[in-house]
Order: sequence, then structure tokens, then C-alpha cells
Amino acid sequence: MLSTSFKSRASVMAIPVEWIPKEPTVDSYIKIFTQFPFGKAILNSAIISVLYTIVSVISASMAAFAFAKLNFRGKNLIFKLYLAALMIPVQVTLIPLFLIMNGLGITNTYASVIIPSLFRAFAIFMLAQQMKMIPNDYIYAAKIDGASYFGIWRRIMLPLSAPTIATLSIITFMDSWNDYLWPLVMLTSSDKLTIPLALGQLSGQFKSDFSVHMAGSLISMIPIIIIYIIAQKYMKDGLSLGGIKG
Repeated sequence: MLSTSFKSRASVMAIPVEWIPKEPTVDSYIKIFTQFPFGKAILNSAIISVLYTIVSVISASMAAFAFAKLNFRGKNLIFKLYLAALMIPVQVTLIPLFLIMNGLGITNTYASVIIPSLFRAFAIFMLAQQMKMIPNDYIYAAKIDGASYFGIWRRIMLPLSAPTIATLSIITFMDSWNDYLWPLVMLTSSDKLTIPLALGQLSGQFKSDFSVHMAGSLISMIPIIIIYIIAQKYMKDGLSLGGIKG
């Protein structure tokens, strides 16, 4: 991919393959920003992915706290229904979700792509497993001090679940950043395209400039690589903690 991005269009099809370009060029990187609104696509993906991650982590951590530490009627049944949602293919929900978004009048907006993050069964399950491991003594002590459930969630459960939340944030950000199908259904304006949609448009019906496509793909990978390098320690700890049943 890296080699192809620095090749001219003729060199891409050269036989034998030039693993190291004889005449490297940055024309592909220039083309992708001058002939296509790729900068806007990067901004759109950044906005959507960050907001999607924040909303998902907040909503999932609240639900996980309720399932892990609160007692209410039907808790186990509701939690099993949440887990059962993991078996439903995403494609099955596309038409119902589209009808809901269309009924709300928010199609072709960032909100239509972000709102489904309010319900992520995997995130709830992962955080609930971690929160079950937190001793109830912390909650009892907080109640004695007059803390509300919201205060307990914010000041105790979130800090003690930091490694798992970091892992979940990375996974969620990557899923949103690389998501193609749902933004394709919701976003129709060229000024709201995300990076996967923009890369999809680079492939024409009759021709494709592979060097430009590889340049765009490399650029799209940079944020994911940087985030993973920075947070890989937390991700390793979070996966080991989140996989232990309390």
C-alpha cells in the first residue's frame, strides 16, 4: 500500500512489480486533496467518530452500572435481552432505523449516524462485567456520605473502570471511523461524506487510480495507528479485566 501510493499510474501496472518505486512521486497525495474534498471527509469522520464514542461510552456505562450494581425487577431478563441483541445482524436493522430517522427528519445529518450509539449491547456487556468486579463497599461508603446514584457512577464506577473504558473507546472509535454501510444509508450530501464513503467514490465504474486510492487509505489509517500506540497499554489491561466474570 505504501509503495503503491508513491507510484505513478503507469508504474502501478508495471510487470515485474516494483516493490520500491524507481521514480517515487507524491502526486497521488496532491490529487486526493485537490481533486476531491478529502479534507472535509476527514473532518466529518473525526466529528462523527468522536461524538459516537463519547455518546456510546456514556450511555453504555450508565446501563452497565444499573445492571451490575442496582437491584430492580426484571434486571436479569432485560440484560439477557440486551445480550440477545448481539445475535441480530446489523443489516436486519437498517430499514427500521432508516424509517425512524426519516420520521424524525434527521436523515443526512451527523445525528442520524450518531444516535444508534445510544444502544450498543457489546459495550454494555463489557462494562457490566468490569463493574461487577468492583466491591460494593465503595458504593455503601458513598451512600453514607450522601452520594446519589449519579455521583456514584461518575466518581467511583467510571474511574475504577478506566482501563475497560479506554479499551471500549478505542474499539468504538475504530468501528465508527471505518464504518461504511450505515453512513452510506444516512448521508447523501457530498459535503458530509466520511472517509470510507470518500474512498468508495475514488473507485470508478470504468477506471480506478490505485495509487490515489492507496494514498487515501494510508491517510485514513494514521489516526487509528496513533490512538492505538498511545492507548495500547490501557487496551491490553482493559481486555484482560473485561473478560473476567465477576
